[in-house]
Amino acid sequence: MAGQQRIALFIDGANLYATTKTLGFDIDYKRLLKEFQSRGTLVRAFYYTALVEDQEYSSIRPLIDWLDYNGYRVVTKPTKEFVDSAGRRKVKGNMDIELAIDALELAPYIDHMVLFSGDGDFRSLVEAMQRRGVRVSVASTVTTQPPMVADELRRQADEFLDLAQLSSKIGRDPSERPQRAPGENGDRPDRSPRNQPPQNGGLERRYGIRQQDEDFEI
Repeated sequence: MAGQQRIALFIDGANLYATTKTLGFDIDYKRLLKEFQSRGTLVRAFYYTALVEDQEYSSIRPLIDWLDYNGYRVVTKPTKEFVDSAGRRKVKGNMDIELAIDALELAPYIDHMVLFSGDGDFRSLVEAMQRRGVRVSVASTVTTQPPMVADELRRQADEFLDLAQLSSKIGRDPSERPQRAPGENGDRPDRSPRNQPPQNGGLERRYGIRQQDEDFEI
């Protein structure tokens, strides 16, 4: 029965953000958890992102803090800075290896892996998980031009979930965005991290929970 399947979510944060930004909606991470909890036993929900260490404060940190306190296993690593052939400064934050290792280690304990990414580099991981008896769904979109998901990844998956069709279930309702007066304080995470800069409006209401843009080379 579907209700008995053990599910794990693996979210490529930068890739998911780029996809939903192109589609024009924000992920409500609380609703996303509830959606997949309704489909079976949610064993883990991983969220992967790279962080710029030398920044005093990053706009993505409120999201990371909220996820960490509200049912997600957040995996981060420092970004690497480099200069491309045109002399432009780039920041690289690839989390493919970390995601792949976690998935393979968890494979004996789950029945269904849901990968939120369109990166074709994950095709080999999907195949490896399938060899271990794990059903793999890939969540991205083909409604954009060009599609946000690599064709080889989509073909390898057991099931493809188009985020454009899931938006009504896991997206944040634009009408829920509050009109806040300057300095208004809202909801806070269940356990507030120390040394976190004050935020106007609650994280839950402000982000929905929403990832802020970082200029990463994916």
